[in-house]
Amino acid sequence: MRLLSGAVLRATMRHRCRYFSVAQNNWNVRKGLVLGVYESEKEDDSLHLTESAAGVDRVLSGKLTELLKISGPGLKKGKSRVFYGLHEDFPCIAVVGLGRNSLGVCGTEYWDTCKENIRAAIAGGCRVLQNHVLTHIEVDGCNDSQSAAEGAVLGLFTYDDLKTKKKTRVTTQLHGSGCVSGWEKGVLYGEGQNLARYLMEAPANHVTPSVFADTITNRLAPYADHVTVHKRSQEWIEEQQMGAFLSVSKGDRWEGSSVFLRFLVWSASCLLEASSLVCILSPRGGQHGRRGRLILADALCYAHSFNPRAIVNAATLTGAMDVALGSAATGVFTNSDWLWEQLHKASVVTGDRVWRMPLFQHYTRQVTDCQLADLNNVGKYSRSGGACTAAAFLREFVTAPHWAHLDIAGVMTNKDEVPYLKKGMSGRPTRTLVEFAAGLANQA
Repeated sequence: MRLLSGAVLRATMRHRCRYFSVAQNNWNVRKGLVLGVYESEKEDDSLHLTESAAGVDRVLSGKLTELLKISGPGLKKGKSRVFYGLHEDFPCIAVVGLGRNSLGVCGTEYWDTCKENIRAAIAGGCRVLQNHVLTHIEVDGCNDSQSAAEGAVLGLFTYDDLKTKKKTRVTTQLHGSGCVSGWEKGVLYGEGQNLARYLMEAPANHVTPSVFADTITNRLAPYADHVTVHKRSQEWIEEQQMGAFLSVSKGDRWEGSSVFLRFLVWSASCLLEASSLVCILSPRGGQHGRRGRLILADALCYAHSFNPRAIVNAATLTGAMDVALGSAATGVFTNSDWLWEQLHKASVVTGDRVWRMPLFQHYTRQVTDCQLADLNNVGKYSRSGGACTAAAFLREFVTAPHWAHLDIAGVMTNKDEVPYLKKGMSGRPTRTLVEFAAGLANQA
């Protein structure tokens, strides 16, 4: 029989051992810590801790590095390990794999791979600690505090308002000396997308048009000097002669006094200083295809009254877009190369990608070649190029030189495609739109 040497035996015992804190008060606080580690650039299992992780390791006299080495091979991208009782302030520490640190913007994927890896890894680590019923988590900024914050906020979101058993509510904060402003920006981006997810997940009888408008108004109340939300009555809609909008509302029996609230007009003239952006968002499903484009037609006409620098409308408009792109990217139809470049640049930063679709006259002819009227809301060849003919129909109501139609039908939900979003409504592409608006503000 072979005998293990003393050194190997001690390492084996350490490998099997769980470490627990002796301070009972720490378990009452239920605090956790998420730290990052990079993959080696070489074909080996050497460790490359982030700055925050290395700082914790020094405090622990190298114990973190020791445990990482004896607990298995190097952490791969998106994988995690949890250690207990190492630190008196944090009963649980999750170490997550960030992939390679040298990665950046990928010319074929059209996103910043390093940022996406951070979002996914931090989200996974936070979820693991949430399952340990921790109520507060400090997060390693991983040299990109904004992406880390987005991963934490997006990864912890869950809609369980109607469930008896609810997930543990977790607060997060930046650990160590990372970029605080980047963290705060990432929290805002993540919370904005989570608001969209919340409104999309909630049943229609819980989020009626009036409730939707009130929710938006309340959330934007602290920013009333910069953002204006207009609530319009049915009488106002009739005065504006929005016949297409009213015809759809009557067919669907919406709330008569707040039918106009099926889309939100966001006037960001203060945000963009001398310029303005009008963004028309279709917040709820159920208006796909032929009826949804009628709503947007009246909305686009109204948007021109703001004399905006750019008009952007987003809607879950056509199943054809889901068939064309799936959940990989939002389809963008635009009459402006400049506007496309701004949207595309924003999507590379956020990882919530966009893809330009054609606005050919080929499709315009299919909606204007009509025996009964000047314009038909259905393409001449019915299903063929359905997303493109829908965009061509909308274009007939646009005179602004910079307009973009975002068909978000394919990205509306998430199964497992985006690792830092749970299954359900995705809220995409909220962060891309916010990044886009922020970019315009910086140009003004």
